[in-house]
Amino acid sequence: MQFLGWIAAAGALFLSMSLASAWFRRGPVTSFSLYLLTGILCGPWIADVIRIDIVIHAEWVRRITDIAMAASLFITGLKLRQSLTAQPWRIGGLLAFPAMVMTVFSMAIVAHYLAGLPWVISLAFGAIVAPTDPVLASLITVNNARDDDSLRSTLSVEAGLNDGSALPFLMLALLLYGNPQELMSWTFFPKWGLIHVLWALSAGLIVGYLLGLGIGMLATRMRHIYQDIAPNDLIALSLIALSYAVAQYIDASGFLSAFAAGVGLRRAEKNIISQNPRDESKGDERTPPAEELVNPNTRHNLESNGPVKSVGLVVGDAISFGSTLERLFAAAIVIMLGITLSQHWDPRGIYLGLILFLLVRPVTVYCMTFCTQLPRTRRVLLGWFGIKGIGSINYIAYAYVHGLHGSASAEMINIAITLVVTSVIIHGITVAPVLQSRKLTGRD
Repeated sequence: MQFLGWIAAAGALFLSMSLASAWFRRGPVTSFSLYLLTGILCGPWIADVIRIDIVIHAEWVRRITDIAMAASLFITGLKLRQSLTAQPWRIGGLLAFPAMVMTVFSMAIVAHYLAGLPWVISLAFGAIVAPTDPVLASLITVNNARDDDSLRSTLSVEAGLNDGSALPFLMLALLLYGNPQELMSWTFFPKWGLIHVLWALSAGLIVGYLLGLGIGMLATRMRHIYQDIAPNDLIALSLIALSYAVAQYIDASGFLSAFAAGVGLRRAEKNIISQNPRDESKGDERTPPAEELVNPNTRHNLESNGPVKSVGLVVGDAISFGSTLERLFAAAIVIMLGITLSQHWDPRGIYLGLILFLLVRPVTVYCMTFCTQLPRTRRVLLGWFGIKGIGSINYIAYAYVHGLHGSASAEMINIAITLVVTSVIIHGITVAPVLQSRKLTGRD
């Protein structure tokens, strides 16, 4: 197919998805499932018009998924407007850290004994499949800054944090794979804990938060002083790029930094509203987000372009651009996943996935929320919606680029890719019915 043919095919696909968006929201099939099917149809199994191998093209797959993940995490953080002391942050933190550790090691044990993978490869597998994906989880995470649904907010916090919290265990597997004799060194685990856990996580969060807060305040001030009302999507792009790049440069978590940058920008918005209250604005979670105070009819009203409107323009433009970037990259990567499936299909990924979805994830969530007094229905839903996706593909590419080769590694990669596809299908089918039933019954 020639270049113009591919452009036309892409346009027709995106047009179809746009026109059918309402059907996707109500039906049992998600847009991601259709993207996956498109990839399978175009791949070697059926039409064989394009071939992409995630392993062979691991370097650029890693870079593309880096961008997609950073954009999605930034938008996830920006949409979270609840206080950091609110329950969703506490529960999401439990799921993203202690529950994540339990899931990684549980899946490593399952992979070793049921799939016959070596221990180090099994540990890498556990780290790859454990995180809840922030991109595909957008189906069940918060819709906007006003959305304070406890289930959606908790899953947003978990999805925002757990890619950063799982990466140290993938790093541990890579270190042990390349230097197994390191286990004999008494300095190995303290060094790993200090550099890849404590420093990477804390520095990533701090850098991203400060950049989001500082740039948000600066951009708002500049817009207010110069009465700037022109659309400016570059704020989002700059924050995504700077937060990720600065964190990576200092060996911190770029994913956590991008998420924290979104949280920091939202904190800047809340600070400005609290400093410039209106009659209906008290500067807390009940205050309408500043971006809702800006619409096409008021954007060009310079007389009302105060600090609140200025920060509304900043945040609104950031959300608009970031969401578009997220959707475009997500579509491309899921289509690529469908194309590459024929080269990495392994049925063991299905039953390992079912063990993860039906046993390991629900049990770890139940254990971590046992003393939190959460309603049982919400705990069940939190246990089910551990969607896997682009984050796992990113980890696969990262592991391969950093030396995870060999027959056992190839087996593990095939199982992990099949598991991700299984998650896209199974979780995609259940999202709309489960959430609709929850809405109708009013049960939490």
